[in-house]
Amino acid sequence: MADPLQFAYRTQKAIGVFDAAPVYESLPGFQKPEGNLRCCVYSPCGRYFAYATNEGVTVVDASAGHVLAYLPIQAVYDLGFSPRGTFLSTWERPGKDENGDATKNLKVWRTIEPVDERAEKQPLGRFVQKSASGWNLQYTDDERFCARMVTNEVQFYNSDDLTTVWNKLRAEGVADFAIAPGLNRNVAVFVPERKGQPAAVKVFNVPQFNSPISQKTFFKGDKVQLKWNVLGTSLIVLAQTEVDKSNKSYYGETNMYLLSANGSFDARVTLDKEGPIHDVSWSPNSKEFGVVYGYMPAKTTIFNHRAVPQHNFALGPRNTIIFSPTGRFVLVAGFGNLAGQIDVYDLEKDYKKVTTIESGNPSVCVWSPDSRYILTATTSPRLRVDNGVKLWHVGGGIMYNEEFVELYNVMWRPASPDSAHGGDPLHPVPTPHASALAYLGTIKTPSKPAGAYRPPGARGTSTPLHFKREDEGGAAHVVTNGTPSIGPNGFGRQRHLVPGAEFTKPSVPGAVPADADGEELSKTALKNKKKRNKKAKEGGPPVGPEGGLAPPAREFESGSGGEGRSPERRGAHQGHQHSHSQSRNNNNYPIRNRSNTHRARSQSRPGQRPGQYQQQQHQNGAPQPVPSGGAPVGPIGEEGAAQSANAKKIRSLQKKIRAIEDLEMRLAGGEKLEDTQMKKIGTKGSVIRELEALERE
Repeated sequence: MADPLQFAYRTQKAIGVFDAAPVYESLPGFQKPEGNLRCCVYSPCGRYFAYATNEGVTVVDASAGHVLAYLPIQAVYDLGFSPRGTFLSTWERPGKDENGDATKNLKVWRTIEPVDERAEKQPLGRFVQKSASGWNLQYTDDERFCARMVTNEVQFYNSDDLTTVWNKLRAEGVADFAIAPGLNRNVAVFVPERKGQPAAVKVFNVPQFNSPISQKTFFKGDKVQLKWNVLGTSLIVLAQTEVDKSNKSYYGETNMYLLSANGSFDARVTLDKEGPIHDVSWSPNSKEFGVVYGYMPAKTTIFNHRAVPQHNFALGPRNTIIFSPTGRFVLVAGFGNLAGQIDVYDLEKDYKKVTTIESGNPSVCVWSPDSRYILTATTSPRLRVDNGVKLWHVGGGIMYNEEFVELYNVMWRPASPDSAHGGDPLHPVPTPHASALAYLGTIKTPSKPAGAYRPPGARGTSTPLHFKREDEGGAAHVVTNGTPSIGPNGFGRQRHLVPGAEFTKPSVPGAVPADADGEELSKTALKNKKKRNKKAKEGGPPVGPEGGLAPPAREFESGSGGEGRSPERRGAHQGHQHSHSQSRNNNNYPIRNRSNTHRARSQSRPGQRPGQYQQQQHQNGAPQPVPSGGAPVGPIGEEGAAQSANAKKIRSLQKKIRAIEDLEMRLAGGEKLEDTQMKKIGTKGSVIRELEALERE
């Protein structure tokens, strides 16, 4: 009888090994360790299970649970096996010895070694490894060679002799590498952008390091993920930048490239939806891969080994794609800040959707080795509540549930898909464990969602398209650097608006001004100017620059305050009034006397314009106001209006120049300016030329 499915878990106080379907019980021969437990791991072959405590590292038989080896090493924080389980690596926290030198905290041991029990077990190799990410050695599939990265090179060793470097792959500035699975013995190295040179991914065949057999250069690659397929014949390069220069994302920009190991094919994978790449995964058959990409709702596409799209799944809030070990099923899920829904599709039945699982908020989602079950778990420290393990059947039903106080890690025991039980994974549906039935009893029946609030006038009608998500039939979500890409008329970019400022059209450097005076007028100003020109042609009273009628000259009639006075006193009074007005209005702006305007309108007959009444009074010999200078007081002429407009234009241009100079000082100080501010600096020349032309006038 084949071994049942098995998974291991680590909590705050214990480590357990559990036999899943069909027995659902703890491994009989395994004694649960207790205390401060830092890590645990299965070997890729599935034969061994190792865990670390404060006292040492223990290796047990994964099938029976009894202890096979013990390493008295304290303060081990991580463990790792070679592909076939022959070698075990331990990583301790970096430190310094008595002489101040860094301690060799990475040690490699032979997992099972027949030695005298009285003799102390010695490691095969010791290395200094400060970083906790990518700390373990990488092995070829046959475990003959292993490699580790140091400054500007990748060092290769014979796995049996780790004291001497067997060969070196020299790569200036190398930041990452990945040895391919399979029997090809290929290795890919990544060199980021440097001194204006593009980033590069190069593939070499071990040990022929003179020239790469395949390579790809590209920009926008500060760091990458190197994903080989199972056979080691193709490589996906997921490149990412730290900063998105288009200001569309806080998390940088992502691009994806595909290379063949023999150099016959390399290309950038074209994605037809704007946004980041959330996840990419190879199928176990090595002939296709899936990508989840784009702004939410994200798009999921299956590509073949030549990066040609084969199938598109429905849009939805998803960010994870995982193929089953047998390659028949694929799950597309949304974890993290998404709802935790898992869609399962059957690839052999024309991508038919099998089920949707409401998994809650898991942080772990893994297929079982036989592709019949999906394990989900909520772990700490991401969430310290609702920690537990759930086992789902591929058809959607829950099979097992167990809750823990603080669950840190959970993993399946690796097994070959060939050793899986035969038959259809979907049928028959196995009998769920009692814990699953109890869990179903605690779930409340979901009530009908109330939906978003809608005002009474909008109830009973369909939702407008601009309120719908893209997967519900709405418009696609477009992210820009803070400004809409479509203006109010449906074309172009919306103008930059300052709250409270007067609306103006952006000036184009070098363009002919719309107004003859060099001033670009708005619709209202242009309309008022036409009124003024029309009044001037008809001989009527001139119209003020703001569009209102100019006030008539002051008449001294009844109620004006000038009756009963001598002509001398009246003249003195007018001179005093004019000098007072001139002191407040020394910029030659139109003088507006509201009382005179009101009086002129009240004294004019119905149907008679104020200008006609003014002309009539002038013909009757009414005295005209004469200022102290002797010139008659009246509205400002066209020449004065042009001068005042030019003065206003000059002040506006001087203000623009001061603002541009301020931006130049900020730019020289190293501050990063926006695109609109850089464009404003570029208009300095045209503004200066326009100012000089106005000053010459």
